[in-house]
Amino acid sequence: MALVLCDVDHFKAFNDFYGHGAGDDCLRQVARILTEGLQRSSDEVARYGGEEFAILLPNTEMAGAVRLVERIQQEMVRAGLVHGKGGAGELVTLSFGIASCVPSFALSFADLLTAADRAMYQSKEQGRNTYRCAVENEATSKPKFRIIDPE
Repeated sequence: MALVLCDVDHFKAFNDFYGHGAGDDCLRQVARILTEGLQRSSDEVARYGGEEFAILLPNTEMAGAVRLVERIQQEMVRAGLVHGKGGAGELVTLSFGIASCVPSFALSFADLLTAADRAMYQSKEQGRNTYRCAVENEATSKPKFRIIDPE
């Protein structure tokens, strides 16, 4: 199972400059791009709060989730949603955190969610418009996941 969390980069600056109506339009367009990127009927996109979205990918390993994120990044560029305010680049971009695991009694969904969230925030700290991956720590149970850079 894989879980992808993503956050619209510098969304507060976008909302402050263009207004809440334009911000809502931007979020709808991002949601459309995320949804259209899905390949299977079992995959789900949900707004997670504010300018964050969650993508749940059952029966998906890390490599499949990374391919999806890279396709979404390409579609965001093609969409050309203009930003250009508040330290952002010219276009609206997303920062992603990807976590993947084999479900077990030792790992809860909360563990997966926490790992994806940590990876997303590391992506933002690394300059935004990128992704980081959280993989299971097989050698130890603490911490349950470790964050790795994309390869």
